[in-house]
Amino acid sequence: MLHGRADEQARLTSVLEAALDGTSGVVVLRGEVGIGKTALLDWLAGTEAARDFRVVRIAGVEAEATLGLAGLSQLAWLLREQLTTLAPRHAAVLRAAYGDGAADHSDRFAAGLAVLHLLAQAADDRPLLCLVDDTHWLDDASAQALGFAARRLAGERLVLVLATRGAAPAIPTATTLDLGRLAPDQAAHLLTDRGLPQTAQPPIIAAAEGNPLAILEIAAHEIPAAHDGTPLPVADRVAARFREQLVGLPSQARLLALIAAADGGRSTVTVAAAAAALGADLADLASAERAGLVQATGEQVRFRHPLLTTVIYQDAPAAQRAEVHRALAGVTDDPARRAQHLAAGTLVPDEPIAKEVSAAGSRLAGCGAPAAGSRLLARAAELTTDVSLRAERLLAAADAALAGGDAAAATALAERAEPVTTDDVTRRLRILGTAEFERGHPGRAARLLLDGAAVAADDVAFGLYATAASYGWFATDPSPVTAAAEQLQARGHEDCKVSGFADLVAGSYEAGLRHLTAAVACARSSGATADPDVLLHGAYAAIVLGDDDAVLELTAAGIEQARDRGDLGRLPRLLHARSSAEFRAGRMRDAKVSATEALTLARDAGLPTRASSAEVALAWPAAVEGDEARLRALTSRLDDTGRVSAACALSLSDLGHGRVDQALRRLEAARSAPGHHVTVLMASTGDLVEAAVRLGVPKRAEHPLAQFEQWAAAGGQPWARAVAARSRALLDPSDEAFEAALAAHALGGRPLERARTELAYGSWLRRNRGATAARDQLRAAEEGFTRLGAGPWLELTRAELRAAGARIRPATATAVDGVDRLTAQELQVVRLAAQGLASREIGERLFLSRRTVEYHLYKAYPKLGISSRRELAAVDLQ
Repeated sequence: MLHGRADEQARLTSVLEAALDGTSGVVVLRGEVGIGKTALLDWLAGTEAARDFRVVRIAGVEAEATLGLAGLSQLAWLLREQLTTLAPRHAAVLRAAYGDGAADHSDRFAAGLAVLHLLAQAADDRPLLCLVDDTHWLDDASAQALGFAARRLAGERLVLVLATRGAAPAIPTATTLDLGRLAPDQAAHLLTDRGLPQTAQPPIIAAAEGNPLAILEIAAHEIPAAHDGTPLPVADRVAARFREQLVGLPSQARLLALIAAADGGRSTVTVAAAAAALGADLADLASAERAGLVQATGEQVRFRHPLLTTVIYQDAPAAQRAEVHRALAGVTDDPARRAQHLAAGTLVPDEPIAKEVSAAGSRLAGCGAPAAGSRLLARAAELTTDVSLRAERLLAAADAALAGGDAAAATALAERAEPVTTDDVTRRLRILGTAEFERGHPGRAARLLLDGAAVAADDVAFGLYATAASYGWFATDPSPVTAAAEQLQARGHEDCKVSGFADLVAGSYEAGLRHLTAAVACARSSGATADPDVLLHGAYAAIVLGDDDAVLELTAAGIEQARDRGDLGRLPRLLHARSSAEFRAGRMRDAKVSATEALTLARDAGLPTRASSAEVALAWPAAVEGDEARLRALTSRLDDTGRVSAACALSLSDLGHGRVDQALRRLEAARSAPGHHVTVLMASTGDLVEAAVRLGVPKRAEHPLAQFEQWAAAGGQPWARAVAARSRALLDPSDEAFEAALAAHALGGRPLERARTELAYGSWLRRNRGATAARDQLRAAEEGFTRLGAGPWLELTRAELRAAGARIRPATATAVDGVDRLTAQELQVVRLAAQGLASREIGERLFLSRRTVEYHLYKAYPKLGISSRRELAAVDLQ
């Protein structure tokens, strides 16, 4: 019986019951050492409610915390019969986790997708209860994979329970249960259950401070205080009790316990073989078994508590630990485990061992465990005497850390490398530059890549210069863009995008936009099967050019590729780029869907920079719709480049709400600050002009407008020429000027800008030609803002209509009202279902399980006023 856990037991039972009805549950049990997390998992596995579930249980092991995919190997082995039902690429990742073959890629996100589909497939056959103990000791790759899967579960008959000592994983849908210490009466019940008389209980209860493990250990044997007589912290008191018991064991028993502690798998066969190599025998473990410290079965050696493993290993002399690891390396078949033992068992440089450890690290980095691979490669470097080889291995470790998303570790490793060759120098600077960009320092990143390109051969240098220019474009100081273009020209090579960026930074709009037009045309001509980076860079060039149609075309092809390949690294960037174009094209709903998916995927995959970009993309629709609370939340935590875009979004919101002075201050501050070259500021020139005119200070808009007119003329985009004409009409109003703007709008693009032109023209007509002349333009603006959901702008328009004596039409329900009630995920799912895709196909595209897809469909149907997939064809989902 568990004492003091009634609330937690009830919560866990309710999660199991919900899962039987088709709602997945993720629970995090969090608490200190000995608080009863494992006991609660034991209880849950044996409950009546769990009888309908298949129960699988894995645990993080301290000795395996640095071994890539160690935790995942346990899960894959327990559910191995499901592998034949998975897509080949997912099955390959999971088989590689437990040593059956090797995955053929280095995508660190592949394991998360594989675990998601493995758990979902297992739960398809029978409700699944997956218990993960000591989650804090899981290796990085396994923890990330489980976290990714947990964040994307919804409609499976599945419960995932994660027990941890540390911070709870960032899983928004998880129920977190913090296990507190027992109250005195609960502790007394626990001791009574163990047969301890009530008269003996008070000092034990006082000393244990409500920690269940401490209560039981102190009851079994009093633990000494610290040397100065003060009580030790609870965990230390329990550790002291374990040490006391270990000291009383024969030396051979302690050796066997150390072997078991050092062997992460704790295989009885492996422990026995290593013991034999050290002149011991498994029978020597008998005294430790009699003391209740360990239990040896035919398969595993289990310790009474994970803290005991830590005490045994950490208290052993370093030389003895190394000897044990060498023995384990000699009897271990798994290459990764053998390499880990060799790395831990070698105390002086040794090239043959360094070579083997390095090879194992490279294999891990290449099969979805880059963090573990990086650690082994770094250890191999420490065991290397040759300076050139050491630099090579440190740089390989840095590359792996970068692939694992740990830019700080990549920087530290690259800085330790002492380059011997020019190639080493180039590689080191490339790593440092990429890491700086990922850490939010694009200017530093660009300068490092310029340094690397300066000493590199042409074929390498061209790519480095191009990347340096891209990084420099996002920096507050764009000088690296100019430097990259000059160096490329000096080497007799020209990159259209780099030249375009450099011209724009210098204010040469005609040349810059001409170069970018060529870069976009090149990317578009490559077709849908082009290299993903070609499509992505072409889309970025199109964004700078303001060519929304090209952005939509290129991102459509890139997103399709990324979905087919499971490429979660590029997909958030492509979705962010697409969202910006959808917003400009007036497709507000689509823009929010794309940006929301980008944000969700970036967070699930641990890509904070990409998540921040997606938040900026979501800020624009919030600004237009008048959702100021959401707008502030989305723009509160951004880097320099993000803050420029945020200032523009906030100023648009200010204009819609009549705060013209604030809008003008924001935009003028952004234009005078570093980073003023970025395109979003140029595209917001119309906002600055409108703010200045409405505030009565039109002269402050003259110079920015003159620049924008040059930019619009050079780029040739109809929307830009229209905004330039409208802005000029605001400064120097006339029918001809406004009609010129409307004529440019008629060529297409950016309906929000067209509605604003109609509003501006209608307002001027009302004041100068009378109410009747104004109504047609104001009605057109009203219709445009209504379609866009631009609430604040719609109110401004209706105020003008009232002033013009027009009757305000009451809002009427439309056939698509139900679509507005769908979440972004639900809308994606129903759109694909309406195209005829099966649930499994939809899941593959959106990285969801089949049941989660159906869960979203069943939630969407009532909102749409339908009851089945067949009726989707009659619903307007655009």
